[in-house]
Amino acid sequence: MKKMRILIVSQYFYPENFRINDLALGLKEKGHQITVLTGIPNYPEGKYYRGYGWTKIKERFEGIVIYRVPLVSRGKSKGLRLAINFLTFAISASLLGPIYCFRKEFDAVFVFEISPVTVGIPAIVLKLVKKIPMFLWVLDLWPESLSATEAVQSPRMLKWVEHLVRWIYRHSDRILLASKAFAPKVKALGGEYAQLRYFPNWAEKIFTQRIIEDDRNLPELPPGFRVTFAGNIGAAQDFGTILSAAERLKDFPDIQWTVLGDGRERLWVEEQIRARGLSDRVHLLGKFSLEMMPHFFQQADGLLVTLKKDPIFSLTVPAKIQSYMACGKPIIGALDGEGRKIIEEAQAGFVAPAEDAQGLAASILALYRLSPSERRAMGLKGREYYNENFSREMLICNLENWMEEIIYSGQSKKEGRFA
Repeated sequence: MKKMRILIVSQYFYPENFRINDLALGLKEKGHQITVLTGIPNYPEGKYYRGYGWTKIKERFEGIVIYRVPLVSRGKSKGLRLAINFLTFAISASLLGPIYCFRKEFDAVFVFEISPVTVGIPAIVLKLVKKIPMFLWVLDLWPESLSATEAVQSPRMLKWVEHLVRWIYRHSDRILLASKAFAPKVKALGGEYAQLRYFPNWAEKIFTQRIIEDDRNLPELPPGFRVTFAGNIGAAQDFGTILSAAERLKDFPDIQWTVLGDGRERLWVEEQIRARGLSDRVHLLGKFSLEMMPHFFQQADGLLVTLKKDPIFSLTVPAKIQSYMACGKPIIGALDGEGRKIIEEAQAGFVAPAEDAQGLAASILALYRLSPSERRAMGLKGREYYNENFSREMLICNLENWMEEIIYSGQSKKEGRFA
């Protein structure tokens, strides 16, 4: 495998916790030279992390060079402020990226396209300036996700975003899809099947290794039968269904719900917990580092994943599913489409339809009534499925091969099939 010089463009990067951090480290471990163009870390709190500001332009992380461009912080992640956050990164990175990278040579630019899709704008600028191929990793479909979360309701604005997405797709040499179900939508907006590759999420290595040996100083989950949710507390995660399911299980006081994470819906969730009388069984523990997640997951009896009922979310595979599987724990879900299909195919847990609180409660009771050995066997099925389909090593090797196809073999963007 030849060594490549890869420029990653992502609005988010370490110390923010996103899968792109692990991908960059994985490529670095393979001997490739990695440079990252990103913004000032401010997710999800909405304010700059301590020690960061507009003057901190360059730093290193595990041998990876990071260039940071100024942006307006997210604030409360709503409306105009969030739009300004997206646009200021796109503008700053488009203007300053070529300057920061003026003396550096690259073989490819790789784009981490979780919201916002505007991250593709500076990547295209760098693709054209450096005359290199562009790889776009699509983990969130725009404009569909904007309308599904009601972040944007104006038909005119959604149409403008659609034109932007079409332009970005057409400038991509390879479009990598986190879900196979994304393919028709991406093709309809300018992505040709010949350009598409299936590139799902995986779990960081820490989830496939043994639990932290010295965990005496780490917090414990509340005692009982532990149902644990990890991740963003947002509109897409449909916490209304989670809380309604918890209400239906009030006669089982030993079933304890724990939430690890933060997000724009946290205050609403806190209010609902108090209003519904769930304070003794639904616990918001807050945000913890990635390194602590295996500690919590190992304590859980079931790991929870939910999504709103919407056509766009039925195409999505939440990244937490891979992390849950890698830990070898049973999964309890309330979601439709691809995510549900993977859990059921793996026989890794119980899944109810999206927004079905009664079905979610029934799924939790079904897991609750299994013996510890039966739950352990279910979790191991998930881990086996993970190893066969979402292995970090396998997926990073696939990415290397796709990059080599274009960089060294001279394949045109229209050669090959969707795989």
